Amino acid sequence: MEQLYIGIDMGGTKCAVVAGHADGKILRRIAFPSGKDAHPDEFLPRFYEAIDALLREYNGGAAPAAVGVSCGGPLDTRRGVIQAPPNLPLWDEVPICALLSERYGCPAYLQNDANACAIAEWRFGAGRGTRNMVFLTFGTGLGAGLILDGRLYEGANGMAGEAGHLRLAADGPEGYGKRGSFEGFCSGGGLRRLGAQRLRQLRAEGGDAGFWPAPREAEAVTAKDICMAAQAGDGTAQAIVEESAAYLGMGLSILIDLFNPERIVIGSIFARAEALFRPGMEAVIAREALAQSAAVCRVVPAQLGDSIGDVAALTIAIEFSQKNGKSVTDYGA
Repeated sequence: MEQLYIGIDMGGTKCAVVAGHADGKILRRIAFPSGKDAHPDEFLPRFYEAIDALLREYNGGAAPAAVGVSCGGPLDTRRGVIQAPPNLPLWDEVPICALLSERYGCPAYLQNDANACAIAEWRFGAGRGTRNMVFLTFGTGLGAGLILDGRLYEGANGMAGEAGHLRLAADGPEGYGKRGSFEGFCSGGGLRRLGAQRLRQLRAEGGDAGFWPAPREAEAVTAKDICMAAQAGDGTAQAIVEESAAYLGMGLSILIDLFNPERIVIGSIFARAEALFRPGMEAVIAREALAQSAAVCRVVPAQLGDSIGDVAALTIAIEFSQKNGKSVTDYGA
């Protein structure tokens, strides 16, 4: 029988448990809403119930080959412990891997969501065939996963890839607790704050924007509202996206110069609205990045789409276990 793997994608709005084989394809997905009030005592039994159902259906009730868990940080990936991430604050020092391993008698592995998505796109998506690849989330926040010389680079304590914390301007929308940061300009939350700032200024000058009907608060405008209005030709929305695209190019230029990747894969907002961001992004890269490095780097949208979180969690189980229990940092060896 082909080996069955289980993946758990833990997010601030939903959690999903999936089953699949080594080709990364999802056989079935069981999802339920989460939130900041989600408590381990409530959710661990739900995880177990979902895993048990998947094992009965696809594995005759037998244990899986491995379980992979993808979750936002902070985490201690080497110990397999979740350490109160902002979107799941009640999951404080929860030894998720030990709990899963004890219950199912198989290895369990934990990785932050940006790294998990990087590995998934590297193995099954837009990063296939590369040895040096950067993945950027560009979703609710901005995080990076670094595949360098054919392996995931985690850094001294697992904090490598926090590109969203880079300051790109002396001032600007706040992201990652820092004004003018890469995340402040290039994330769903950052784009929303950038839009709100521009819209308040516009209204103070006596202007208006069609996608911001009064008396709606500027902060209520979403990144999706802005991108849809820009696609429809709204000049204000296009200017907001152009500013974000310019800072995207600036941030990517830093990554290109530092890591000399063959490919940068960008998910979420960029993947859905590539045509809006690419011209401004490429213009800045052409001006800012080293020509030799930019020439060998392609910036592409993620291929796994809305299923990337599920595939990422499953991929953690596949990759770790196929390296005989080594740390994921060793799987290029």
